[in-house]
Amino acid sequence: MTDSKHTPGTDGGDAVVSAFNAVGADYIFCSSGSEWAPVWESLARRHRDGDPAPEYLDLTHETVAVGMATGYGLVARRPQGVLLHAAPGLLQGSMAVHGALLAGVPMVVTSSESSTYGDGPGQDPGGQWYRNLSIVGGPHNIAQPFTKWSNEAASVHTLPTMITRAAELSWRAPQGPAYLNIPLEILLEEWDGRAAKDIVRPGSMHSSPEEVDPVAQMIREAKNPVIVTETAGREDGGFESLVAFAEAWNIPVVEPDSAVCGNFPRTHPLHAGSDIGPWMDEADLILLVNCRVPFYPPSRKPSKAKIVVIDQVPQRPHVVYQVLFADVYLEGNVANTLRQLAKRAKDLDADAVTARLAAQEERRAAEQAAIAAAEARAEQSEGVDPVLVAATLRKLLDGKDGIVVDETITHSRVVKRHVQTDDPDSYFYVQGGLGQGMAVALGVKLAAKERPVVLTIGDGAFTYNPVIQSYDASNAYGLPVLIVVFNNRVYKSMNLNHRRFYPEGAAADTGEWLGTDLHRLPRLAAFAEPFGMHTETVDTSDALAPALERALKAVAEGTTAVVDVLVTR
Repeated sequence: MTDSKHTPGTDGGDAVVSAFNAVGADYIFCSSGSEWAPVWESLARRHRDGDPAPEYLDLTHETVAVGMATGYGLVARRPQGVLLHAAPGLLQGSMAVHGALLAGVPMVVTSSESSTYGDGPGQDPGGQWYRNLSIVGGPHNIAQPFTKWSNEAASVHTLPTMITRAAELSWRAPQGPAYLNIPLEILLEEWDGRAAKDIVRPGSMHSSPEEVDPVAQMIREAKNPVIVTETAGREDGGFESLVAFAEAWNIPVVEPDSAVCGNFPRTHPLHAGSDIGPWMDEADLILLVNCRVPFYPPSRKPSKAKIVVIDQVPQRPHVVYQVLFADVYLEGNVANTLRQLAKRAKDLDADAVTARLAAQEERRAAEQAAIAAAEARAEQSEGVDPVLVAATLRKLLDGKDGIVVDETITHSRVVKRHVQTDDPDSYFYVQGGLGQGMAVALGVKLAAKERPVVLTIGDGAFTYNPVIQSYDASNAYGLPVLIVVFNNRVYKSMNLNHRRFYPEGAAADTGEWLGTDLHRLPRLAAFAEPFGMHTETVDTSDALAPALERALKAVAEGTTAVVDVLVTR
């Protein structure tokens, strides 16, 4: 093999950048690997010559790169580019890629390996590929189970269109990450400049009037209907359309614990809380709007309700086991379907509407009273109750158009119930495994720089995150966020399961609870101090609100703030 200098000009690296231009990617999120030198050279040349290119973010951990692309995509709803390093980098970032699949975020994830191992003509790819970086079958086979589509680019001439094809696939329902393995030799190969055509937004599929009309009649005839939704707010226009639909028909809306984004204003009179249980026997019509897994256990079937599923892709191919009990499917674009149904809200049974609104008003009053009582108890609690943390955040974020990214487990219900987000794209729950929250929050901030972004996170989840690399990205790219740690000094969910499965076991007898103790960790806020960030540790209720106020002020002034709250439970 001749180890000669590469001739300046366009090669596979320039084909990659050209393709991401065609995709319309605003950013390339890169966790650096040696294979990406051709892309870096193309970007440097474009920057020098004033040619267009997506903005490049140089990130120091794969989870940060993919997680930021996820957070950005949750708000922007367009595919971005992610570059990882070989199969090991893909494996390191795989949890976050799987999280993007569950969250329904479009992106094109790429990595590379050698195909000649130094025995082919042209540039020497380096011995590392022969020794320890390549994997049998190629990284595209590894990526297949946790991506929407996975393939290999076999030629520099088809490379740009392979990237745009991956982007178009990722952007169509069900949205999710697509993966492309690009061999290093392809990146180094001379490219003839045949760029891919710019891609355009996907068209939308609509349910026909012949499908919608019978469902409208079912709603008209129902005495006690309910809407249940997990991800309506993730769809473009879905939040607003759901509000219009519910109001037109006067139907309560339940957001179960499985809801992963803000779908409906939490303070709306028709919001019926998070418990679907009472409706299982009472409802005569359940409208599942973007619900992947509404019933648990899956065999738990409503006793008398007809079930209408409103979802463009109701049977999610990446969900291993899924039971919906559907009687009718409306599989067009969700926002459009909801708007069509809202227009058909005519000739309603006035007595039935009055009765269900009265019942909803009673439910709502009981829920508001329960929330108020819980917050009153929290204010009187010794130490800092988690409810007080969430309620204080709600008050401080009021009127600020904030966004909450949640990576708590034990306290996730508390966050949803007491922060009470009301606007589109104001709440996101991190999907697919702990350790991504910081990166997702940074990506959300990248897409919504004018809005305050708050990450609520448990101490266990905090320790799973690439903390140092996330702080580096926050500083490097001017992305200040508020991180509020619900620190109970224990892996509570693990401990709860141990107690539940073995209530009279050896651990209960001896007090030896393994896999749960986090008291040994140092002050969690201190990790941010070397980065010049605002840090506070709070262990009294009186200190909580002032600390969070100071932290939000620091964020508004451009500095990430970390408030470690030592909660009582």
